[in-house]
Amino acid sequence: MRANLMNNPLNSRHGLRACAKTLAVVIALGAVVPSPGLAQSAEPGAEDLRALIYYLDHDDQRSVQAEMRRLRAEFPRWTPPGDVNQLRAMASSAVASVDVAPIWARIERNDFAGARVLIDQARSRVPGWSPDAEMLRVLETNESQAAFDEAYARRDVSAAVAAARRTPALMRCDRINNAWRMAELYELSDQTQNALGTYRGVLTSCTRISDVQPTLEKANNIASLAEITALFDVARQASGANAERLNQLEARLRAGRGGSASTSATARAPARQAATTAPAPARTEAPSAPVAAVSSPAARSGSLPLRGDSRLAQTRALKERGNWAGCLAASTNPQSIEILYERSWCAYNLDRAGEALSGFTTTAQSGAGLGGDVPRDSRFGMILAYLAMNMTEDGARIAASTNLTQQQRLEVESTILDQRGVRAYHQRDYQQSIAYLTALEQINGSLRRDLAMLRAYAYMNNGQNNEAMAEFTRLHGELATDETRGAIASLRGIMSGG
Repeated sequence: MRANLMNNPLNSRHGLRACAKTLAVVIALGAVVPSPGLAQSAEPGAEDLRALIYYLDHDDQRSVQAEMRRLRAEFPRWTPPGDVNQLRAMASSAVASVDVAPIWARIERNDFAGARVLIDQARSRVPGWSPDAEMLRVLETNESQAAFDEAYARRDVSAAVAAARRTPALMRCDRINNAWRMAELYELSDQTQNALGTYRGVLTSCTRISDVQPTLEKANNIASLAEITALFDVARQASGANAERLNQLEARLRAGRGGSASTSATARAPARQAATTAPAPARTEAPSAPVAAVSSPAARSGSLPLRGDSRLAQTRALKERGNWAGCLAASTNPQSIEILYERSWCAYNLDRAGEALSGFTTTAQSGAGLGGDVPRDSRFGMILAYLAMNMTEDGARIAASTNLTQQQRLEVESTILDQRGVRAYHQRDYQQSIAYLTALEQINGSLRRDLAMLRAYAYMNNGQNNEAMAEFTRLHGELATDETRGAIASLRGIMSGG
């Protein structure tokens, strides 16, 4: 049976958004304005659609779904046609190719202005061509990181804030040093509360003890006794699994202040740990401070009644129609756990993963009375939200203790292997990256093209040139592109000693 273009996970409340945008810590001095360099057209062009048409022609449903997620994330206002013939007609006008290797080379040596000049020249030379979203994302992120580093070196807090506002990904947990540096700049500028707000944001979103401990130690240098006690409470609430080590750390820091461990915090910790199944980021706090974070669910949410919000039917209907924005508008300030659960799926599908995680966590903890599949699906939603934020190990921890359906398990495990494989590659652990991606191929029966290319590069970087050549050649035979041509040419040069 021919793959169905419209049969994709984004039409389901459980569809995993491939392009997760929710960030661990974001700068909140007003709205973040998209960079002009990231402006997108309303509809995909011929080059954007080539891979999708290839997957449809080969009846590769899983790859069709993955490619549709990518296209919908990149072109959110695009409505795909109902069948492949209409789609092929959209892509009928051929677009000349552009050699992007020189552009990537400029980006890699931090010549961002030069890269943008080459992009502009290519656009002028080849009408209809546009760099892909990944190139623009990497360019924008690296530009902003360089600007942030320069601002830090100059001790220019305003410029650092501007760089992080321009590219919120700078404040993610995998770039936690940026948040620490931001707090340091606030401290040097006598903005102690903003520095503490930055540390609070880290604690609510980055829950690994290797992130939490140094954050608390840094905060201890500027916080009052009451403030550091409050920050420890935030850390325990976000990551109950670390409670014992946090108690020990608090006792040590208090001893350094000439005091003893907080008896109130110590007494509360066991109860909190028992009641918390996972860290629970949610909505922004301290709106007057330049740095806000996705924080743990408000206490009010935990005391909501199971049912009783009269807007449930409308909210649910909007959700089932895929009208995520309408669903959120209809369920503002939920008055029952039942409507909070429905709202959480809408927030998730609008890439508001932090808010979704908060709602799912509350439902998983207090919504058992709703019955049916809600308790299990709430935990499934928590897993998806963690994975959408690239908090892979947090999602994996909950998945290991949740009785998911077979389809849910497959989706979760596939995403975990995907993220671990990509992360291992960027950490230059090529052997481990190959292992993860091969395991992903085994459970899915195939490997998405971009990941197959990544594995081929991992083979090449790992000195497994024959395996790399076999993979590049296979991919080139399936769909010849500038990338496959360039990879094969580069590898031939390596293998010939040139």
